[in-house]
Amino acid sequence: MKAPRLTDTTLRDGSHPMRHQFTREQVASIVQALDRAGVPVIEVSHGDGLAGSSLQYGFSHTSEFDLIETARSHAERAKIAALMLPGIGTRQELKEAVARGIQVVRIATQCTEADVSEQHFGLAKELGLETVGFLMMAHMRPPEALAEQAKLMESYGADCVYIVDSAGAMLPRDAAARVRALKEAISVQVGFHAHNNLGLGIGNTLAALEAGADQIDGCLRGLGAGAGNAATELLAAVLDRLGLNPGLDVFGLMDAAEYIVAPIMPFQPFPDRDAITIGYAGVYSTFLLHAKRAGAQYGVDPREILVELGRRQAVAGQEDWIIDVALDLSRRHSAGERKESRA
Repeated sequence: MKAPRLTDTTLRDGSHPMRHQFTREQVASIVQALDRAGVPVIEVSHGDGLAGSSLQYGFSHTSEFDLIETARSHAERAKIAALMLPGIGTRQELKEAVARGIQVVRIATQCTEADVSEQHFGLAKELGLETVGFLMMAHMRPPEALAEQAKLMESYGADCVYIVDSAGAMLPRDAAARVRALKEAISVQVGFHAHNNLGLGIGNTLAALEAGADQIDGCLRGLGAGAGNAATELLAAVLDRLGLNPGLDVFGLMDAAEYIVAPIMPFQPFPDRDAITIGYAGVYSTFLLHAKRAGAQYGVDPREILVELGRRQAVAGQEDWIIDVALDLSRRHSAGERKESRA
């Protein structure tokens, strides 16, 4: 294993549990702490990427462009990154983000849809950005299929391609196999982004490193969607113990998590019943509230709905399936009860 490059995503993935309510002051204090502690890349944007502030995804308290500008002005060494999802962010938002100070863009697609990112990588390169590809929900496809998608992103100009465990559904062997497949298939760097829904955020990240990952992600205090991400301060401590510290101040990151991030968190993400179900089912955390509502309406355990959605390999944009699944399960339960009553 080698010392990886760490990207801290507190100010992007952490935007989800914060309901996109980060302020300039919070961004300034978090960026300063991360920068002093030697974190080389800090991601800042709406949780759903550039232009994510909307009725569908949740309105931001402060414009993400203002937050990016604040981050850039308080980072002495770290690069500022932003996430972009084709279909949400457009060339207009990317150009504005560059004007406000981003140096890295992370372009995210479903793990089967890398082909929609070609224009976005092209524009990013024209704008002089470092480019990172994000293959989301990567647990849903086998390693060889992901390798083909990574090749597409590499051909479009990606400097690194990430395996992204969006649902926190992977086991260490899954993370290792997928990273290894990309390392064998592409010549650019490979990254790994973990979620902690099954309590394996750190373990999966270490498995990815053993398989050759060059870049990894974390969030201070684990602040991220679902059960959160691999905690940056924990990653720093573990890497240091392994002799793989890339220059991170372990105590500085511990203090940032404890005294800067913890006091502003609405709750501590952890693998509770809901988060475990998301990881177990392998679905997006955004499905949870819809499943709970449908479950209450049709008298079905929301966990059953989520597991069935995972079996059908539902992805973002297919929320309309939730009602269909709830109805199907309700009918099955009713049919089963009728059979029992006749017996």
